[in-house]
Amino acid sequence: MAHNYYLGIDVSKGYADFIILDQKKNCVEKCFQIDDTFTGHNQLYKYLSEFFSSNPDCHLYAAVESTGGYENNWYNNLNQWQANLPLSVARVNPYGVNYNGKATLARIVTDKQSAKNIADYMISHSEKVDYQHQDYFSSARRQWTFIKMLTKQKTQLLNQLESMLYIANPEILIHCKNGVRLWTLKLLLNYPTANCLSRARVGSISKIPYVSKSLAEEISKQAKQSIASSNDATTEEVIKAMVKQIISLRGLIVQQNKLLENSINLPQVELLKTFNGIGTYSAVGLMLEIVSVNRFKTSKQLASFFGIHPVFRESGDGLSGTKMSKKGRKEPRQILFNVARFAIVHNPLITEIYKNHLKKGMSKMAAIGAIMYKILRIVYGMLKNETPFNPEIDRKNREKFKKIIPKIKPETKRRYQPIDSKAPISRRQNIKRKEKEIIPK
Repeated sequence: MAHNYYLGIDVSKGYADFIILDQKKNCVEKCFQIDDTFTGHNQLYKYLSEFFSSNPDCHLYAAVESTGGYENNWYNNLNQWQANLPLSVARVNPYGVNYNGKATLARIVTDKQSAKNIADYMISHSEKVDYQHQDYFSSARRQWTFIKMLTKQKTQLLNQLESMLYIANPEILIHCKNGVRLWTLKLLLNYPTANCLSRARVGSISKIPYVSKSLAEEISKQAKQSIASSNDATTEEVIKAMVKQIISLRGLIVQQNKLLENSINLPQVELLKTFNGIGTYSAVGLMLEIVSVNRFKTSKQLASFFGIHPVFRESGDGLSGTKMSKKGRKEPRQILFNVARFAIVHNPLITEIYKNHLKKGMSKMAAIGAIMYKILRIVYGMLKNETPFNPEIDRKNREKFKKIIPKIKPETKRRYQPIDSKAPISRRQNIKRKEKEIIPK
């Protein structure tokens, strides 16, 4: 009879802790630690080979948490060893492992306990662990993460530049309300402060690409009447250095996006790009989160994983209402938010749905949240059925839904006792009961 064992691996920088449990969560191999080196990996392979020799009829399930890259060396080697050893390996969600660990009432958190929590999670929630033989997104994940880091650095520099311009060249901020354009950066590279700009000729300013003569005259006039409080040489050099760095990052991001687009050859990414609003960067980001749509039985489960499912809260006399859950990591929601904003403008179907939400009285942010949920459901359908985006499919589905007459469910809460007017209820509860007529069964 074959026996299943579970290898929990808690990865740290430079080393990892290992523990093996059996199906009944009994410890088979006490916690041991191995360094993330060539010698360490060879030692792990030697140990696993001896373990399988001692247990010839067993299969070992191993898992590491997604920790931002430190787990990759262990994961990749375990993946390769599957060809020679009866082994299955998976990445698990740290969020799930954390809450499963709390449910076991393990209060003291150590590397040993963390490794045990991972093994325990594999046993308790086997249906949520996806054992994959190959990580198709490994290279895309590294490049996508690099682009995200560059974008973050650019945003930080832009925020610092705005603070500097407020005291050195505040009138330029008028032209940056919808983002800092490339012509603005090139203008600041030559004339970083209002003092420099006030001395410049209109003809010189208008030589900058996309700066017309009328715009150059307006900029020059504003600079001569500037209220700037800082125009020293140090401020000029700091602004120039920031602008050079921002221009460099902009070019590097464009270059990396092109490389990402040329190197990605995954059918799921190409499928998602048929939706007007999802580009290569967003498609790769979404697939890095979803990995495999088969992990989710319904679109509601996918929405719950992204933390954008609607949550209705009601408790006693407290106020009730529906809002976005926002559970889990925020990065996936940021991707969907940007996709939704673009799709509202450029995708006719999404534009139509967005306007309908506004007509119903939704605020703009609430409507965008509803659009994010809608887009994710469309993405689920596209991936599940392996079909490109077709707006007519969604329109037909909505028409079918309109024809369905909702069943009026009888009130069952008060089936054992009608409302008692003498009950010591609060004023708010009394108003609720008056507003809603309850008919006992």
